[in-house]
Amino acid sequence: MSRSEPVRAASLRDRIYEVVCRIPYGKVATYGQVATLAGARGHARQVGYALHDLTEGAGVPWHRVINARGEISLRRSPGAEEDQRSLLEAEGVEFGTDRGIDLSRFRWQARPAPWE
Repeated sequence: MSRSEPVRAASLRDRIYEVVCRIPYGKVATYGQVATLAGARGHARQVGYALHDLTEGAGVPWHRVINARGEISLRRSPGAEEDQRSLLEAEGVEFGTDRGIDLSRFRWQARPAPWE
């Protein structure tokens, strides 16, 4: 009789990536919203750290995560904000004259994740 491997709970980082992968095309979520959905309410910075550590081609739509003001957060690498804006605009997300996104229109209305 073989022993089955114990089921390992997903790490916070894994849950963050799972939540971000659920954000639909043409919608955005805030860092805080992702943190809450990943089971880490109040830890929006952890979402930023996790997204920063993604490797190119990871398949996680990091560009759909914005700050609570509906704006793209500053990045370390020059031009990264424009790349994110271009990706969002290609999905039909519109920016207002104040450089922000209308969250009442484009925010993802998420359903709770399985671990919630």
